[in-house]
Amino acid sequence: MSKIPSGKEKEAYVEQMFDGIAGKYDFVNKLMSFGLDNSWRKFAVRRSEAKDGNRALDVCCGTGMLSIELARAVGSRGHVTGLDFSGKMLEKAEHNLARTSYGDQINFIKGNAMELPFVENSFDCITVGWGLRNVPDIKKALAEMKRVVKPGGKVISLDMAKPTALGFKQMYWLYFEKIVPTMGKFGAGKKSAYSYLHDSAVEFPSQWELADTFAEVGLVETGYHNLCGGVVAVVEGRKGDE
Repeated sequence: MSKIPSGKEKEAYVEQMFDGIAGKYDFVNKLMSFGLDNSWRKFAVRRSEAKDGNRALDVCCGTGMLSIELARAVGSRGHVTGLDFSGKMLEKAEHNLARTSYGDQINFIKGNAMELPFVENSFDCITVGWGLRNVPDIKKALAEMKRVVKPGGKVISLDMAKPTALGFKQMYWLYFEKIVPTMGKFGAGKKSAYSYLHDSAVEFPSQWELADTFAEVGLVETGYHNLCGGVVAVVEGRKGDE
């Protein structure tokens, strides 16, 4: 039986959890990814096809690290909007932004991925990093992203995935179940939040299943790219001409 609540209860649970770990979130991410998280974000932005002058949206932006990577790609003539429903994560995002030269290129807003507060065809590309696992309805969230991305624009998800190689797969899940929560306990003081990370990874669709969901909402050219042997994956789709 799932340990994770559903529907509105999941939204409230996730918001409270991220509010509680916001201050140490980046540190623990760096720790548990062995410092590879930055390269994963760079790859996701490359797959988004974000370029100079674009308007980009980063859904479930958290502490803003993926938003900042997008800002590098869209340049001074472009703009990035980061959206999250955790006020504390957004405070940390503003703190991270203040340490960069991208202050005029990014704005962070509080909002819900299930009801994006934008008109259709607003953005050249959309990213969501480690966010789809936390929404109560993945298909609905993706449909919202498809609605607000422009025709020809890409929707990109960067998230934990499911490795398949025998031996490596078992070691991965053991690490995720036993070691990551301990890192969370000592790094952020919240073992339960990082136990949730394991539990949500178990429930989260595989990268090939998520690519199918991208197609189900009407995105085209769907597919996925495994990183680190499928420990994480970038799943993508493009909005066709409509």
